[in-house]
Amino acid sequence: MTRVADYLDLVRAPASLTVLGDALVGALSARGAGGDGPLRVAALATASVCLYSAGMALNDWADADLDALERPERPIPSGRITRDRALAVGVGLTALGVGAAFAAGRRSGLVSVALAGALWAYDTVFKPTAAGPVVMAVCRGLDVMMGAAGPGWRSALVPAGAVAAHTVAVTAISRGEVDGSTVTTGRVAVGTSVAVAASGLLGRSNRSAAVLGGARYLAAVLPGQLAVARDPGAAQARDATRAGIRAVVPLQSALAARAGSPPATATLLGIETLGRVLGRRRSTGDIT
Repeated sequence: MTRVADYLDLVRAPASLTVLGDALVGALSARGAGGDGPLRVAALATASVCLYSAGMALNDWADADLDALERPERPIPSGRITRDRALAVGVGLTALGVGAAFAAGRRSGLVSVALAGALWAYDTVFKPTAAGPVVMAVCRGLDVMMGAAGPGWRSALVPAGAVAAHTVAVTAISRGEVDGSTVTTGRVAVGTSVAVAASGLLGRSNRSAAVLGGARYLAAVLPGQLAVARDPGAAQARDATRAGIRAVVPLQSALAARAGSPPATATLLGIETLGRVLGRRRSTGDIT
């Protein structure tokens, strides 16, 4: 019998915390520290989580045959969830995500349609190709721009670009989780992360908070990437990928500080702490 825990495993539930700040950073960057009302922010957060989770379900649906060989513990090859049910979850969460984005505003809804299309294209077409990391980066950049949709959207291009660049580096390394990565990939990822951290200091900002956020981001992401640059084995790639996924939250915190919003910065710090706790529990088997 399929359990709720199996569905949470399918959509990588703890990792969904890493997208909560995307649209928030976009909204803050486009509209200033005042940001948006709580209802719009909640709708945008719901849209981001639903679309991210849809992408995870579709990833397992599309990769079911490969996962049977490389990751037999995943929900589909282990028999905990059928492939058809995983597809239904992906379709349903896509619809919910787009609906939530339209509830936040017509322009955000239109961006969510583009985001949903990019997610589906990544999982069904581009993931195994050389363009895969770039398409995934487009997805995360659009997630930021979904919050920025409307007047002032150009001010969110730097944050969207920073999140997208980070995503390229993480996705490129993640391709080596089974067979190993390369020294060049690790070195390029290190350079990208340094540039991404520096982007948090561009434009208006609470400079001290932005510097602190950038330092926390580098502390989270660089050790794993440097390890890959020294020894690009599969274990190093897996560790760097997990760290890179979590590191996007301190990056979002730095970008929120750049936009001049201490409350958002503090909220993202709380999300970062919660993610660490859930990550530790997951690693000890308390979360399945």
